Amino acid sequence: MSDNNAALHTSGDGSKRATPSILSVLADSLFLFTGPHQNYARTQKIASHNAPGIMDVKGKIVFQKKIKRQNYLLPVKRAAILRAVAVPVAPPSSSADGAEYRKQLSESYGFEQIGEPLPENVRLKDIIESLPKEVFEINDVKAWKSVLVSVASYTLGLIMIAKAPWYLLPLAWAWTGTAITGFFVIGHDCAHKSFSRNKLVEDIVGTLAFMPLIYPYEPWRFKHDQHHAKTNMLKEDTAWHPVWKEEFDSAPLLRKAIVYGYGPFRPWMSIAHWLLWHFDLKKFRPNEVKRVKISLACVFAFMFIGWPLIIYKTGIIGWVKFWLMPWLGYHFWMSTFTMVHHTAPHIPFKASEEWNAAQAQLNGTVHCAYPQWIEILCHDINVHIPHHISPRIPSYNLRAAHKSLQENWGKHLNEASWNWRLMKTIMTICHVYSKEENYVAFDRLKPEDSYPITFLKKVMPDLA
Repeated sequence: MSDNNAALHTSGDGSKRATPSILSVLADSLFLFTGPHQNYARTQKIASHNAPGIMDVKGKIVFQKKIKRQNYLLPVKRAAILRAVAVPVAPPSSSADGAEYRKQLSESYGFEQIGEPLPENVRLKDIIESLPKEVFEINDVKAWKSVLVSVASYTLGLIMIAKAPWYLLPLAWAWTGTAITGFFVIGHDCAHKSFSRNKLVEDIVGTLAFMPLIYPYEPWRFKHDQHHAKTNMLKEDTAWHPVWKEEFDSAPLLRKAIVYGYGPFRPWMSIAHWLLWHFDLKKFRPNEVKRVKISLACVFAFMFIGWPLIIYKTGIIGWVKFWLMPWLGYHFWMSTFTMVHHTAPHIPFKASEEWNAAQAQLNGTVHCAYPQWIEILCHDINVHIPHHISPRIPSYNLRAAHKSLQENWGKHLNEASWNWRLMKTIMTICHVYSKEENYVAFDRLKPEDSYPITFLKKVMPDLA
């Protein structure tokens, strides 16, 4: 599940372009990695396609082979107290040492496994054909069961909000926000034609599922299809991108907004994208505009009819309690799921001429396991690798498909269980695009403007 959309950016040759608006940059860009820059020593430049090297998020070197020293700058003074710094180190050459390297790297980043790259001759078609045919089959009973689960859990959440004392409201909001994320996943299946064999049914269910989220179904569908076709393609992917250095350097106010947006506010960044990219008719092709207008009309109908009814029955405070807070909970998951699916220091974004579909979809996507109640309410959307191998796999078949991928392609998979170290790595390392390193952290480029990042390094737990 990915939700952001690409804007036009400066090409890698450094050509000039107009500075974008703050919200546009926050909604469009993404993130990459490294650490502070004061007192430097030389170490090796990356030698593989995706091998930033290996310091844990506390800054302690956990693994390093003997390397030939070249011109690359790295902070080393008092390295033991640095936090969230990844050091570029070439992976060992032998397969045994390579496995050890990936094991140490995965521990450093909060992963259970970092997959080794696919052989260049493997095609996406080869991976799809390795999956059992039954994982592509639509089961109407299971599909409508997922709707029942979401409606029942959302209804329970509203009852909890109504009955809970004030000090238990955060728990009720967390449950309800997660439940309506399940609505999004149902609409997500409809958009991928994996909910029903009837396209009209899918359009109706998808539109209705998105309405309480005031999310226009068709605009999101058009942009999301491009994300699947161009996953982790540097300019063409419509999901989370690294921040471009030209944007980061453009103006102090813009830089401050970017640092906050891709630092402490990152778990709600999908709100900026929702606001900027789904209501502008100019962002869509002429043959898409009619369907976009229908979706916008449905969303505005909910806002102009549903919101006044909520306020009439419960007051403004009731609108905040029953709609706004669960909606913010939904966006927390929307942002968090999306950034975890394709963002890690070792996962590169590639220019279109260097991009490989099989590598991007299998080895550039992350499987992350969450607590069971979240998986149930969100219909297994975080079993995400098979979804990127083929979006036509229904959500209730994702686990069976993932098991098949583990059996046939297991050593190439990126796998994790949600943990604080994983989130800390993404939020404090994965910032500005670098072709050589994948990511450069804000506090390396501008430490004086990166207090939110250094603050996160201090306060976020380092538990994996």
